[in-house]
Amino acid sequence: MQDIAIVMGLNIFLESGRGRDMAEFLVLGAGMVGVSSALALQARGHQVTIVDRTGVGLETSYGNAGMIQVEAAEPYALPRDMVTLCKYAFEISNDVTWKLSGALQMAPALWSYFRHSSPEKHAKISRVHAQLTFRSTADHDPLIRESGSEHLIRHCGLVMLHRDDAEFEKAVKKAEFVMREYGVTSRIFDGKGYQQEEPALKKTPAGAVHYTQSWSCSSPGALTKAYCDLFVKRGGRFVTGDANTLQHSVSGWKILTRDGELHAEHVVIALGPWSPELVKRFGYRIPMVYKRGYHGHFNAPNSLQRPFLDVEHGVLAAPMVKGLRVTTGAALVPMNSELDTRQLKRGADALNEIIDLGEQVKEPQWMGTRPCMPDMLPLVGEAPNHKGLWFHFGHGHQGFTLGPTTAALLMQVMEGESNGLLSALSPHNRLSK
Repeated sequence: MQDIAIVMGLNIFLESGRGRDMAEFLVLGAGMVGVSSALALQARGHQVTIVDRTGVGLETSYGNAGMIQVEAAEPYALPRDMVTLCKYAFEISNDVTWKLSGALQMAPALWSYFRHSSPEKHAKISRVHAQLTFRSTADHDPLIRESGSEHLIRHCGLVMLHRDDAEFEKAVKKAEFVMREYGVTSRIFDGKGYQQEEPALKKTPAGAVHYTQSWSCSSPGALTKAYCDLFVKRGGRFVTGDANTLQHSVSGWKILTRDGELHAEHVVIALGPWSPELVKRFGYRIPMVYKRGYHGHFNAPNSLQRPFLDVEHGVLAAPMVKGLRVTTGAALVPMNSELDTRQLKRGADALNEIIDLGEQVKEPQWMGTRPCMPDMLPLVGEAPNHKGLWFHFGHGHQGFTLGPTTAALLMQVMEGESNGLLSALSPHNRLSK
């Protein structure tokens, strides 16, 4: 299946576009999703300009955990059992923190998220999501090679490290299930076995599940920038501009940039968590769950063999160019909330119990927001009421993983293709008209 996916990815990104009508496109947003959109359009022969208010890969695509997650076949559901919800409510678990103001603002989206997290609905959603994650590495592969970014990628998988015996037993059963259901491969280690595999561990865990197909990137921001450099090298254009100046015009769309007013027949909205606010101006009310995350780098004396998630404490440790990056779970807070690094500090303290983190690197504190649709699937397709307005956002935790994959699917939609997968991602089928 992986070989088939590689061929699919190559065909998608390398086709010459012969026989298609060429058009001018604006892509708003220079994260992984936006840059991937621009590359896919360019591969079809279209004239493309990326517009961003800052630079390339400087938001969520800069600060994530750097994983291309084949193992993430099932998107993160909202727990429905009262024990876990109480842990979240009282912040006993480090997975989730929250503020009342954020919960109130997101209340409709959170309620919808809760409903979509029922076992029946989540199983149906996962069958769609798994089709995306399974091909993610294959769709990244040609871009990694053509952008000269192989040095940033390790084909090392991702480890789920468990400290609790009962939770480890559940994780083993889950690994067996996702192998049967989705073809996600893994290796199972008891605590002592994985401590031999990972010399940096100074304490024996209950056990570990090593998902083998996922890839790790040592600088996700640099990879996004390399993809954009490839886009520019191939004749694309990147300009600085404010997405809030976007207007519908007689000929299509226009926007103000430092290079003046730009016009195009089509525009792709790939602004991640900022997308709903922009499209609200055009009459679209898109509920979204905003999950803030933080990271910090540490001068760990011992390098990890592969990234791992400390499941009990909700933090992921991954080797990066700047040191060992510790990335947090979700903070349900308003977009304009002040920094609150308690989640990061608690996670780092917990990690220090099992590995030597070393001193934290002094740098500006990064934070980013994961744009999560309540039904846990990205919006990919044309806006219901505006010709030439394309939605490509709402990837939740998986924008870095799925950018090239959903960009390829967006091309299929633009070319008039129709199938069950495209229908499941379509704004026409998921938004009120």
